[in-house]
Amino acid sequence: MNQAQVNWVGYRTIVRKEITRILRIWAQTLVPPAITMTLYFLIFGKIIGSRIGEMGDFDYMLFIVPGLVMMSVITNSYGNMVSSFFGAKFGRHIEELLVSPLPNWVILAGYVTGALTRGVLVGLVVLMVSMFFTEIRIEHPLITLSVLLLTAIVFSMAGMVNAIFARKFDDIAIIPTFVLTPLTYLGGVFYSIDLLPPFWEKVSAFNPILYMVNGFRYGMLGTSDVPIGWSFALIGVFMVGLAWVCLWLLHAGKGLRS
Repeated sequence: MNQAQVNWVGYRTIVRKEITRILRIWAQTLVPPAITMTLYFLIFGKIIGSRIGEMGDFDYMLFIVPGLVMMSVITNSYGNMVSSFFGAKFGRHIEELLVSPLPNWVILAGYVTGALTRGVLVGLVVLMVSMFFTEIRIEHPLITLSVLLLTAIVFSMAGMVNAIFARKFDDIAIIPTFVLTPLTYLGGVFYSIDLLPPFWEKVSAFNPILYMVNGFRYGMLGTSDVPIGWSFALIGVFMVGLAWVCLWLLHAGKGLRS
């Protein structure tokens, strides 16, 4: 068996393990986001949205659909990677991977594919839930799909960085609670930044999630608060940077070897 075959078998094994885990505990991985987003659609879209009316020339319910889908994809791709990789580290079976003949990029690709799968599955579930509340439209399918996939990959790798540095289970909740959730809520999920005062509009421009949410909203609705080129550029920079960091951490064994 040559190295390419070894890499393929290793990648396929990691992906199968991750997807099996996601589907085996579907009640924990797929159902909670569906329930949470149904509540968001009811409270923000139906009850509050009926008083708001339109936003950005769209019915408010339709306006928040892209944001809620992206919020689900971001939190679940991140959460899947951080819990799965930290679990492997905590259970000490990550060491078997590190001493195996698999290159680090194969290990990274396998875990990212697993987290990406959960992010996309949850995004589809939320999209189907949204169809009970409004009529879905997708203006640019290719842009919609590419922003969704690239964003899920970015947050999967961010989750791996968190998992590598975490020393106990409490550590894997710090970044999602104090960084990811505030940035997501302030990333234009529920509103257009055109409504903000000039100062806070400029502050929002430093929030990377704003560009991802608006890139996805442009794909679905054809409208965005930021240039779509900036969205892809920012996602590309984060993806390359985080891939480099993850591979370096795996190579150096930071937080993985004692």
